[in-house]
Amino acid sequence: MDLFDQAAEADAAALAPLAERMRPTTLEEYVGQGHLAGPGRFLRQALARDALPSLVLWGPPGSGKTTLARIVAGATCARFVTLSAVMAGVKEVREAMAEAEAALRLHRRRTVLFVDEIHRFNKAQQDALLPHVEKGTVTLIGATTENPSFEVNAALLSRCRVLTLKALEPADLRRVLSRALAHPRGLAGQVELTEEAAQFLSEASNGDARRALAALEVAAQLKGGAGLVDRAAAEEALQQRALLYDKSGDAHYDVVSAFIKSMRGSDPDAALYWMARMLEAGEDPRFVLRRMVIFASEDVGNADPQALSVATSALQAFELMGMPEGALPLTQAVTYLSLAPKSNAVLRAWGKAREAVEKEGPLPVPLHLRNAPTKLMKDLGHGQAYRYPHDAPGGHVAVHHLPDALVGTRLYEPSVHGHEATLAERLERLRTAVEAGEDGSLE
Repeated sequence: MDLFDQAAEADAAALAPLAERMRPTTLEEYVGQGHLAGPGRFLRQALARDALPSLVLWGPPGSGKTTLARIVAGATCARFVTLSAVMAGVKEVREAMAEAEAALRLHRRRTVLFVDEIHRFNKAQQDALLPHVEKGTVTLIGATTENPSFEVNAALLSRCRVLTLKALEPADLRRVLSRALAHPRGLAGQVELTEEAAQFLSEASNGDARRALAALEVAAQLKGGAGLVDRAAAEEALQQRALLYDKSGDAHYDVVSAFIKSMRGSDPDAALYWMARMLEAGEDPRFVLRRMVIFASEDVGNADPQALSVATSALQAFELMGMPEGALPLTQAVTYLSLAPKSNAVLRAWGKAREAVEKEGPLPVPLHLRNAPTKLMKDLGHGQAYRYPHDAPGGHVAVHHLPDALVGTRLYEPSVHGHEATLAERLERLRTAVEAGEDGSLE
């Protein structure tokens, strides 16, 4: 790099936003996330052993995901390649993988691939990454504000370790602000904060370091780049940036929690208010709709089987209509779900089923339920004692279908709410008939 290029690079760095200029370059400078990056914690140990696995960093905006990825990559002396899930397609992913393979084959140098907003990668893009992560061609570090269990496909997620980052505490943000005020890359001592202003910025930034630093930079500009920033200037500066961050700052934590709990509490007024808060802040309506589809099974279930149809229909209607008209099916769905009878029996039943599988392991299928496509299998007794329910006069036969070790186990216990009360009565009659060995009508 010649002197002209060096000067241009220095000028570009000086013109970068304060948050970018103050981005930590070592774990010692890194603020927060002590449960991951503190002494003796996972990341420190992994870097000390030079045994960094592929990671998914899940946390709110401004919690340090990108910074942590860069620090980790730098500590391993690996190539650091960045892809934005918003901009990159399958072609760019494949090109990056080809370069990583060449670097490993020709120079024995590993590649850390950082994918920002990995939840925006579609299935094809994620599938293009999978074999290279599996072979170790790249060490993947994905960053996301969305729950990776829903947004990253299971095969890719199983090959990564998920690290959950927390919103920064006010005390953490005070350290971030103090460093920016004093550091030569920051404001170099030209600006001071009153105690009130520092407290306001650290508390009102909602755990987002980028938001706090952006507000500090605006406040400094309001003061002409030097002088004392009081609370009034801090409030003015933060107001100028608020709309850029309200969306993600609220959506994944307090507001979405209040939204779900309001529906669960059968309060349509509150649920509507919290939904409006998310949508007006710029949240993707599909995120809200996905939460309602989940809610329809998790919190309503068979107490009102129509609830799932309403939620999925609202999602389909939104895809056809878009906004602003799409707010109407969202409103219809949220009010319906709020007023529907509630039951978490489906959620509990699934939990019990998983517990039984984990506890008992792969129990053998009873002989009468086994498939018998060959003569040998028939000779071994597969399927011989099976009784076809449609041949029974009442459409029901008194037969056990669980493995022998689980006979009598009850996984699904319907509530007494809504339609599930009818199902509960029907299920009890069926179970009683099986225990008594009596065939009969289901009615």
